[in-house]
Amino acid sequence: MRSTKRLAAGALAAALGVATLAACGGSDGKKASGATGDKTVTLVSHDSFAASDAVLKAFTAQTGYTVKVLKSGDAGAALNQEVLTKGSPRGDVFFGVDNTLLSRALDNGIFTPYTAKGLDRVSADVQLDQAKHRVTPIDTGDICVNYDKKYFADKKLSPPQSFDDLIKPEYKDLLVTENVATSSPGLGFMLGSVAKYGDEGWQDYWKKLKANGVKVVDGWEQAYNTDFSGSAGGKKAKGDRPLVVSYASSPPAEVIYADPKPTEAPTGVATGTCFRQTEFAGLLNGAKNEAGGKALLDFLISKKFQEDMPLQMFVDPVAKDAAVPAEFTKFGAKITSSASVAPDKIAKNRDQWVKTWSSLVLK
Repeated sequence: MRSTKRLAAGALAAALGVATLAACGGSDGKKASGATGDKTVTLVSHDSFAASDAVLKAFTAQTGYTVKVLKSGDAGAALNQEVLTKGSPRGDVFFGVDNTLLSRALDNGIFTPYTAKGLDRVSADVQLDQAKHRVTPIDTGDICVNYDKKYFADKKLSPPQSFDDLIKPEYKDLLVTENVATSSPGLGFMLGSVAKYGDEGWQDYWKKLKANGVKVVDGWEQAYNTDFSGSAGGKKAKGDRPLVVSYASSPPAEVIYADPKPTEAPTGVATGTCFRQTEFAGLLNGAKNEAGGKALLDFLISKKFQEDMPLQMFVDPVAKDAAVPAEFTKFGAKITSSASVAPDKIAKNRDQWVKTWSSLVLK
């Protein structure tokens, strides 16, 4: 996670200049066609999905299927569209539903059970639907507050490190976060406050955070690449918020995509504000290319894809045999303790928590 995932939505979309990625086959005309029929497999995802051309081509060479990626906004918005089109999906596989939204996807029956090949290489603790295999875990990440190092150095102010710090007067009007109802990092951050302050205390915390000037926007793309002063996109947009809800893996992205590359990341992570996120993919109920969808799910947990993923989407692989690139660990924050909320508790309370949060923060 991600994770998350990540400068990917802004930087990768800008670099690619397209909303879809396609893996083209080799000399075999049937493999390379991909435009019609069952040789195209469509992956529906949030905006942060990315994979290298070489890896997608390897999938085509291995299976004969061409991958088409249909990006659909932030994770919450993308999932909403699949719920609305249940039984007549826009694609074959959905990627990007995480542990904060998983129960909604499962309760609405949008997935067809499938046990992916190679699942024995994935830790049991992230297989949250192990009994039925309606989804396959793909990556993990930590949703955390990021800070603009230069801002805090210039102000001679220590950056916040905890949830408690964010409501202190010295950090008034500095934080931008995402709407809990439409964004998975926004929801994860709210759930982190639930884990920290309990069923009643989290509401009082958000009242204080609102009073301290927190800004709420629809999704990660706007928060990170427009409003956050520490990101490359935020600098261009003249963002004025030096604190943002993003990912522990966002700082490496700021180094990797910079030209020239700095010797250290320009952004840091408030390690006491993190919530652990696991992302899943599943075969969509009613998929036109079920065989291709199953092959794609197998590939998403293969060593080749898992090792490509960290520097594409800035998330951690779930496969035990997948190595993590040096850049990812050198510039990323090491999170030794991350908040979590039990999936059954999220399932039971999420909708009410979102309603309560909206009434407290948005009105």
